[in-house]
Amino acid sequence: MSIYRIQAKTQSYDWGKLGDVSKVAHFAQKSGTQVDPSKPYAELWMGTHPNAPSLVMNDAQTPLKDLIQDRPELSTEAIYKQYNGDLPFLFKILSIRKALSIQAHPDKALGARLYRDFPNNYKDPNHKPEMTIALTPFEALCGFRPLEEINQHLSQYPELAALAGTNTFNISSDEAANKAELKKIFDSLMNSTDADVAAQIQNLTSRLQGSDAFMDQLLLRLDSQYPGGDVGVFAALLLNYVELAPGQGMFLGANEPHAYLSGDCVECMAASDNVVRAGLTPKFKDVKVLVEMLTYKYGSAESQKMKPEPFGSHSLLYDPPIEEFSVLATSLNAGEREQHKPIAGPSILIVTRGSGKLTGEQLKTESDFDLEEGYVYFIGANTPIAAEASTSLEFYRAFAQ
Repeated sequence: MSIYRIQAKTQSYDWGKLGDVSKVAHFAQKSGTQVDPSKPYAELWMGTHPNAPSLVMNDAQTPLKDLIQDRPELSTEAIYKQYNGDLPFLFKILSIRKALSIQAHPDKALGARLYRDFPNNYKDPNHKPEMTIALTPFEALCGFRPLEEINQHLSQYPELAALAGTNTFNISSDEAANKAELKKIFDSLMNSTDADVAAQIQNLTSRLQGSDAFMDQLLLRLDSQYPGGDVGVFAALLLNYVELAPGQGMFLGANEPHAYLSGDCVECMAASDNVVRAGLTPKFKDVKVLVEMLTYKYGSAESQKMKPEPFGSHSLLYDPPIEEFSVLATSLNAGEREQHKPIAGPSILIVTRGSGKLTGEQLKTESDFDLEEGYVYFIGANTPIAAEASTSLEFYRAFAQ
């Protein structure tokens, strides 16, 4: 066999959607997870990461990594050796009720240094580029805004200017000078004292009460989710507000600031859990590292979005500029069929809508597999597959090669 149904594990974080309102919980129920309606179900992890490893749905409940180690041909020789029998990616579903932290992920060099010097806070030496594809209307902060917008916000929000140390961004024709100025402003903001932040948040929220302007409402919402004076509220005035419609995606490279705000998404990342946080979180904040690690690139919200390419008749390929993963999105109407040519490396597939059948076509002994919402499959390397929809069918497939 080269296709195995697997059980993915959930992660419960405070920002997750509650109970079966959460797509994470809804999908997890399909493989036997009992759902507590009062518990937040934030993430569904699909892969071999030791914090929540997937299990093969057989009598032995074999860990997916054990299956791959027993049958290395399900991976490739290069991937198997490079990642010590693990998958190079971690595939997830996220269901977001309230904002995640202002954060960035380190590149490989920084990840290795942080792991070496601060192993209690950074659990592995890897980098963590990640990609998000919206399942429902999705909100995020991502990358620094165009400088003209930042200038406008410094003028419009005196509370921001007070913490940033200036009410005017001196825009230059020299990009390096602009990045240096942006770093200076961000540094001043993020290193403001707790007392100063709390005072300016109080001034801000008092002044904005009754306003129906979108940005004012966003700031008030973030403050209500993280009350008491969180500097991350002000970060929303420096970072792009990005809206993704279902099927739209964005890639988050190393050392780029971002925060997810609401919605459900498919997410894929390098198999790491390294996060450098600095706001909108009760967790450990590492402001100094975050300020120093960022690239300070700036640009429009639209520039953050990916442009997928056609793959087959009914699929789109989201192919970020990294080696660890790519993702296919397939959407079929009832009665339609899609074939995926063999992919050189291992992959994981999750059904996010509808029903149908999956066939691994290279093996005469390979039977049909049910495709139902929430079902997750591991597919071995070099396995051509075909899917046929019984109802409107949508699935996502993460792979490495």
